[in-house]
Amino acid sequence: MQRWPRRWRKAVDILQREGFAITERPTAAPGDATRLAREALEQGVEVVLVAGGDGTINEVLNGIAGTGVVLGALPGGTANVLCRELGLGTRWESAARALCRARPEPVAIGVVETADGAQRQFLCMAGVGLDAAVVRKVDPNLKRRSGKLAYYAASFALAGKRLAEFDAAFGGEHKRLSFLLASRVRNYGGDFTIARGASLRRGDFEVVGCEGSSSLRYFKYFAGVLCARLAQMKGVTVRAAEYVELRPVGEEPVYVQVDGELAGLLPARIWIMAEGVRLLIPPEYR
Repeated sequence: MQRWPRRWRKAVDILQREGFAITERPTAAPGDATRLAREALEQGVEVVLVAGGDGTINEVLNGIAGTGVVLGALPGGTANVLCRELGLGTRWESAARALCRARPEPVAIGVVETADGAQRQFLCMAGVGLDAAVVRKVDPNLKRRSGKLAYYAASFALAGKRLAEFDAAFGGEHKRLSFLLASRVRNYGGDFTIARGASLRRGDFEVVGCEGSSSLRYFKYFAGVLCARLAQMKGVTVRAAEYVELRPVGEEPVYVQVDGELAGLLPARIWIMAEGVRLLIPPEYR
């Protein structure tokens, strides 16, 4: 908003012309979005629009889930997974126009409970193992300057390294994995599709699990993602599931991320919360 004030004002004007009464509340630090969302609830707000990245949207979700307040997203941040999933694009003006056509729909969300007993709700995905390790290694200064480049740098820093493994139970399967994705969306990282059968309109996760402690094996898996053949590859399991149980193997810590932010350590449980939020979804979304 500060970098492109004219574009932001145009987006706000579009929303106001369609009947949205906009009150802007900027965030300055982690946790602010959850606090501001709860304050909005106390003030009787019916719709909360988030102009930010997936982490900021996640914070707002954790302030309004289960209340009936409507959530809408405008593009911001690094990956914009939710906005890309919904077809809102990356520009504020076009996204604002799309939100004016959107209708609130009840959407299931995910809940993760990690080793310390803390619970975190999420709208897009929970990742365990490799991608959470990448999130943990991301340099926040590089992320602010270069966006997605920081994630690629963190990923290549793990090349050749041994990956922590964990045991996972989901969809009738029991697997030893080094990466698991419990996803409500098809989009991953803004550029890729991993959980190809996932949908915000479904009442479950698409769970993707990958085996192998060698990080070099993931070059093959990545090729499978690019060729849309990951689910057919040896060492990969894809199942629909409403519940996932995760336990570490040995003493090595295994991390969990939700919507691109670290959420804690294994052991963990992940489950579906039906009709967790009312989300503004454009009619084009399928």
